[in-house]
Amino acid sequence: MSTHVYKHIELTGSSPKGIEDAVEQAIARANESLHDMRWFEVTDTRGHIEHGRIMHWQVTVKVGFTLTEPE
Repeated sequence: MSTHVYKHIELTGSSPKGIEDAVEQAIARANESLHDMRWFEVTDTRGHIEHGRIMHWQVTVKVGFTLTEPE
């Protein structure tokens, strides 16, 4: 079994659709520049209310990815 070193970062995704979509937006955007993402953990959830209705979600996630091995 090989060993791995992981790094983690925090991202905040937003969506008017819901919590899951906010997480998916954050992961999809990070995937454009990060490689080897392995896990995520939701660390904060909040929303925006207007006239008694939820209008927008913001979800902060901690994302872990594998650091590449030196060549």
